[in-house]
Amino acid sequence: MAASTDQINTVRHFNRFITRKMGILHEGLLHSPYSLTEARIIFELANQDNLTASHLTRELGLDAGYLSRLLARLEQQGLIEKVRSETDGRQRILRLTPDGKEAFQLLNKRSHEEVAGILSGLREEDQLRLLKAMQTIERVLDKGRSSEPYFLRSHLPGDMGWITHRHGVLYAEDYGWDESFEALVAQIVAEFINDYKPGKERCWIAEMDGEIVGSVMLVRVNDEVAKLRLLLVEPKARGLGLGTCLVEECIRFARQCGYKKTVLWTQSMLLPARHIYKKAGFRLVAEEKHHNFGHDLVGETWELSP
Repeated sequence: MAASTDQINTVRHFNRFITRKMGILHEGLLHSPYSLTEARIIFELANQDNLTASHLTRELGLDAGYLSRLLARLEQQGLIEKVRSETDGRQRILRLTPDGKEAFQLLNKRSHEEVAGILSGLREEDQLRLLKAMQTIERVLDKGRSSEPYFLRSHLPGDMGWITHRHGVLYAEDYGWDESFEALVAQIVAEFINDYKPGKERCWIAEMDGEIVGSVMLVRVNDEVAKLRLLLVEPKARGLGLGTCLVEECIRFARQCGYKKTVLWTQSMLLPARHIYKKAGFRLVAEEKHHNFGHDLVGETWELSP
């Protein structure tokens, strides 16, 4: 369907507004010496391992020649380095140097402060409206090229009730756990809402065809440690990689927040979840027998260090 002139003008007007509001057209992004594209490269290298120039070209949608010039400039500035891949000697892996990591910390801090400043000027209900609208824009525009049938968003009013209800139902159906588990989940989500720290904690809700199909949350333990909690995927959404996606979001966010370690507690018989944690790089560090939820269980503590 062809767009009308009014529709095109509306989109162009929004583009001008959002670039002005977010300071994207300033000479140095976030009052730094780096352009928007340079900052994106630094962010990607800080949050993903084993990236090559080809990966960045696809990830950022850049012309290969243009990216090559930017990488050369960042390398000259001592922010990135190229090292030979351990698995393929023909490849060069891009990594941040200590100076590059310092530049990322500065950019990340200023980005957090700038967004926090925008949101703090809004009422809570307007913050939720804004975030929901952003998620809608991303979902609509990304629909044509995304292979996942689900999308992730931040929690909204009513979501904590869903998390508690579905944990109670599914763990009773799948493992025969009693209502004491539902009580534990209710306690966890209540603590999350009552002590919520937006810059250090987050809950992700997965939706598919307008229906919630999964969730997970990352909570602060202390300044250096975060805890992954309440990973859940509905039966209809299993096998789609959603569990892995939710865990990866937690890991990415934990790294952005500067946590030194991410921990989690699970049970030895929850094999699908354990597989996801192991694949994501978590390692089992402790086991303890206990009797809870009407069963004899073996609790496990897993850890992940960046």
